[in-house]
Amino acid sequence: MADPADIYTEPDADPDTLKNLGPLTGMAGIWTSAGGEDVHPTAAGPEQQVFIERYELQPIDPQTNGPQLLYGLRYHTHIVKPGAVETFHDQVGYWLWEPATGTVFYSLSIPRGQIAMVVGHAAPGAKTFRLEAVRGSETNGIVSNPFLERAFKTLQVTIEVTLHPDGTWSYEQDTVMAVAGAKEPFHHTNRNTLRKIGEPTPNPLAAQQANRTAQASSLGIGSLRLEGGRS
Repeated sequence: MADPADIYTEPDADPDTLKNLGPLTGMAGIWTSAGGEDVHPTAAGPEQQVFIERYELQPIDPQTNGPQLLYGLRYHTHIVKPGAVETFHDQVGYWLWEPATGTVFYSLSIPRGQIAMVVGHAAPGAKTFRLEAVRGSETNGIVSNPFLERAFKTLQVTIEVTLHPDGTWSYEQDTVMAVAGAKEPFHHTNRNTLRKIGEPTPNPLAAQQANRTAQASSLGIGSLRLEGGRS
């Protein structure tokens, strides 16, 4: 067992991230959907908007913070309204899995000047999990630019992910905001079910390992070792 006082020694990691993503395994790849639904605040009240989404999640090399080991997916999701070119929503970040604690981290950054760390727990083979960020937290918090903090203060973000038997996956996100002038918090919701249109690209270390294995095979190294064992 690792010494909890040792904050520097890094563990050995499997170079193949795609084999170590736990509950995130079914999310790796490139996805799309034309059936997304967004409900957001306007001066006239809540407004519903259907959207088209392209969501790409690619494996990264294993990451360590001293003894902490994380496997993850770098993502970019781009959303437009049907028939439109202009960006309706754009977001980047990481989905991370910590096997030792069963923790899922979902970082998000949007070009409206807001970031958040959304955190939850799940079993390695979980098909559904829920994460949360709350205002004021030092470990799963939310930071906004001054205008958003004054006019659309985000109090909480929750997201529930479900991986379906047919290979699709869904999310339902609820961003609770205190809107200036409103008596009650507003629930800005987004939901979508995504279907795969492209496979993930192996992370650099996994690709390097695969190339070395292929080169060794092409040189007949395995056969030579087998012959040597028989002599």
